[in-house]
Amino acid sequence: MAARRVALKAIDWVAFAERVPPNQRSNFNALKTRSDAISAKLTSLPETPAPIDWSYYRTAVAKPGMVDEFEKKFKGLKIPEPIDTQTSVINAQEAEAVSSSALFLCTLSLFFGFVQLLKFKNMVPFDQMTLEDYYEAFPETKLDKVKYPYWPHKPIADL
Repeated sequence: MAARRVALKAIDWVAFAERVPPNQRSNFNALKTRSDAISAKLTSLPETPAPIDWSYYRTAVAKPGMVDEFEKKFKGLKIPEPIDTQTSVINAQEAEAVSSSALFLCTLSLFFGFVQLLKFKNMVPFDQMTLEDYYEAFPETKLDKVKYPYWPHKPIADL
């Protein structure tokens, strides 16, 4: 049981909560509450089950040999644990998703680089550019007269 407890993966609930849409928040809270209850119950159990007192059952059961037969069958009982076949598949899918997203991001950055290059190729040369052309090509440099009417000077009231 201890090996199984160590082998279990911990859930990052904070990262999980960030990905939950607002309309499914109640379902997420119910899942987390149930998971916490199950993990608390699992940790409260001992690592090995309590041993069976076969001598008590030999004195309590009237039919002779029945307890010996049960003890023999119980000790010979092996319950197979399921084999994990999906972790390798999930890890392969994750690696594929990471590589495809990296390729997508590279392609996206190349696309925006080409868009920027086309913008620079198609605009008026700087030596022939007017202030209006410059503000049209680079709108982030235009002064906002509504927000900053006195820039670069301070209003007289602030002096």
